[in-house]
Amino acid sequence: MSAPVSRPVPSSFSPGPQSVTFSVPSPLGPLPVTLAYTRVGSGEPLLLLHGIGHHRQAWDPVIGILAVERDVIAVDLPGFGESSPLAEGLAHDLPTMNAALGALCQALEIERPHVAGNSLGGLLALELGREQLVRSVTALSPAGFWSPVERRYAFGVLQAMRQTAIRMPLPVVERLSRTAAGRTVLTSTIYARPGLRSPEAVVAETLALAHAAGFAETLRAGTAVQFTHDVPGLPVTVAWGTRDRLLMRRQGVRAKYVIPHARLVRLPGCGHVPMNDDPALVARVILDGSR
Repeated sequence: MSAPVSRPVPSSFSPGPQSVTFSVPSPLGPLPVTLAYTRVGSGEPLLLLHGIGHHRQAWDPVIGILAVERDVIAVDLPGFGESSPLAEGLAHDLPTMNAALGALCQALEIERPHVAGNSLGGLLALELGREQLVRSVTALSPAGFWSPVERRYAFGVLQAMRQTAIRMPLPVVERLSRTAAGRTVLTSTIYARPGLRSPEAVVAETLALAHAAGFAETLRAGTAVQFTHDVPGLPVTVAWGTRDRLLMRRQGVRAKYVIPHARLVRLPGCGHVPMNDDPALVARVILDGSR
């Protein structure tokens, strides 16, 4: 077990990224992967994983709270945020992501961290739990519990969001971000309370979606994904926002059926990315799930 470490917790969380490079096995032999991350706080390690098209800053609303009790590592997944795309020969599939995140933990000298993930990150967190690479799992609206119709709907919405982000001129994004109504236009698909998001954050995440080099390959790899395995031997929390418009909350009931011992938590008034909608509640759910 990793010894607790201590890092300063800023009053306004906006530290610059660090990066780490490590090797991941492939049919062509070991290939390098470089990931950007931020690390802050003290206590047992907690790895935070964002959703498709997003970036590590999705966790900014809760990191200051989490870092009081945890050594928090928020990572940009391969091909998202400031992390490099995967090298040719590495697929954006679950086995590769498991290998990359396991190698990341080794490179950072983190032994079996707690992990929390949202959407795609929630699915990856559950996969890490299934492989017994982590101490606990908190999955917020995780992917992989959809019906075929629900998956097609979600993928269609995500592709439309991506095309909008690509085509919208930056001055238009900046102008919309300055008002609560404009932020609603840009982000109401994922946030139930988009007016709470800062203009700077909305511009940054719109650009992150537009520039996400790993988006298409990750979405393609998810076409056949269905999470059907139990996650035995460690604490699992599955939490779902009551106002999730991307992955409907009934999918949480399916998750509970697949993982019978999981704690299923309702997040009142929260959307698909709940960290912004109710930071205090989400932080409490994560901390309670990682005791």
